[in-house]
Amino acid sequence: MIEIDGSYGEGGGQILRTSIALSAIIKEEVHIRNIRSNRPHEGLKPQHVRSVETMALMCGADVRGLFAGSTEIYFSPSEIRGVDADIHIGTAGSISLLMQSIMPMAAYSSGRTKFSITGGTDVTWSPSIDYMKNVTLKALSKMGYKASIRLIERGYYPKGRGLAEIEIKPSRLKGSDLQKSKSATYGVSHSSNLPEHISQRQAFCAKRLLDKNGIEARIDTETKNLPSTGSGITLWSGLIGAASIGKKGLAAEKVGTQAAKMLLEDLLSGANVDIHLADQLIPYIGLAGRGSFMVRELTQHCLTNIHITEQLLDVRFSINKTEGFAEISLE
Repeated sequence: MIEIDGSYGEGGGQILRTSIALSAIIKEEVHIRNIRSNRPHEGLKPQHVRSVETMALMCGADVRGLFAGSTEIYFSPSEIRGVDADIHIGTAGSISLLMQSIMPMAAYSSGRTKFSITGGTDVTWSPSIDYMKNVTLKALSKMGYKASIRLIERGYYPKGRGLAEIEIKPSRLKGSDLQKSKSATYGVSHSSNLPEHISQRQAFCAKRLLDKNGIEARIDTETKNLPSTGSGITLWSGLIGAASIGKKGLAAEKVGTQAAKMLLEDLLSGANVDIHLADQLIPYIGLAGRGSFMVRELTQHCLTNIHITEQLLDVRFSINKTEGFAEISLE
């Protein structure tokens, strides 16, 4: 049994997701303790429980301690198999984070995996569904990962009720040295149950700031009447992306400008990937056995994922910090 300290590093749900996904792939039982012990409300939240339930479904796992508020679980996996199922996270639980949970496992399944997931598509503290589709999957495709994401209906906090599908084929991961390439910049600014000018103002301010910095962007707008109310914008260029979510009292101009600022910070740094994609890539590079990328800043999320991946896969990443960059590699 592999012992994992859930309070290590950033001490959040990512430790749980990475540990369980990798334990299923290597077919080793894992015991995770001190889950989210550094958070104001420690232990598993309902969306964490649903993610682990979904991962257990994929590999016929025996799980102990799986309930909201639990600070330790035991996960004993069996064979990973292709699954076709509908998953309801509840309220606005992040669809993207549930996808993150199951995606590494699905590459090693015995057949195709397809999930229709109901929850939040554009919520705070989580990659937007557009980011997952246009940045995360683009990067993983360079490593031989085969998947597609389809957005059916957006869901915002607090009601959620969004719907997205992900389909993943068994994939042979290969090492890749991710390089920066000249890419066009795109985006989508969206809103639901709000005046049309909200999504337009978000897009206008994002585009204006990008134009000032010499970056031409095509940003589409969409205004719909969905079960939940909200707005947001996602921008992407190659393997760099950024998202900003609207909230009550926050001007549409600030939402759009914030997304553009985040994109520019990574884009103008010369990095290969943005700071959020960096931590997502670590388990896949570990599984492939080789790979590298440059990022402008090492986040606690990234360092934590490196620690967990090294612990479960018995690999060692190299971190080379230079002025304004960190190069992460595995040989």
